[in-house]
Amino acid sequence: MKRRNFLAGGLLLVSHLGWLPTAQAQVSNSADAINKSGRQRMLSQRLAKSYLQIGLDIDTEHSKKNLDLSLALFDRQLVELRAFAPTPNIKSALDEMEKAWLSYKDLLVGKTPNKIDGKTVITLSEDILRMAERVTSQLEKYAGSSNGQLVNLSGRQRMLSQRMAKYYQAAQWNIASSDDSGKLDTMRKEFVAGLAALNNAPGNTTKIKEELAMAQQQWLFFDAALKQTEDAKGRRVAATNVATTSERLLEIMDKVTGLYQQIS
Repeated sequence: MKRRNFLAGGLLLVSHLGWLPTAQAQVSNSADAINKSGRQRMLSQRLAKSYLQIGLDIDTEHSKKNLDLSLALFDRQLVELRAFAPTPNIKSALDEMEKAWLSYKDLLVGKTPNKIDGKTVITLSEDILRMAERVTSQLEKYAGSSNGQLVNLSGRQRMLSQRMAKYYQAAQWNIASSDDSGKLDTMRKEFVAGLAALNNAPGNTTKIKEELAMAQQQWLFFDAALKQTEDAKGRRVAATNVATTSERLLEIMDKVTGLYQQIS
């Protein structure tokens, strides 16, 4: 299948997962901008996770598809956000992100994943994450609403699901740094705290409460997978479990973010 046709079909798959119902050809309002900018944070990490999983030969076909889909979606949303940018500071931050994105994208495509490039992928994924975090915070401040904060917070949970998986897979490939295990523990605590804050948010609809309950259940599966350390065969099973459970948790948290956007 040609890459162009694959990406077109892939975008339909993304819409079935709930990632494009609000991704119109343009940003519709501030809440939509916060959602999409927050999704860029997640994509920066999902791309790195997928790259590492391809290198590890873990859930390889899904990882390749997710890499292509995430590349296409990041490109599309960056164009939309730059067109929407409501202040000079936000536009400048997006221009800076675009330059870094081109370097990151070049590393992710056209070459078989390897450990040397894998370390650079991790570094660049963190750079893009910081830039996307900055833009999302600026958009939240510009919106100036409590619901905008909830869109940001729930969107950040999407990112954490992928960032935790990224660092886990880096350890499986033996390219993690010495302090990455500490980062993983910190992210676990951040995710639990974020989930608690969302559960306690006033004005949660019945549907949001239902989805958050599903997120809590899926988090237990994902957290258990992250804690698995076995022999070589067991590690492969654990890495596959991390790959699949991180995607399920991402899907749920993306739905939650969309629901908060709707009531913003």
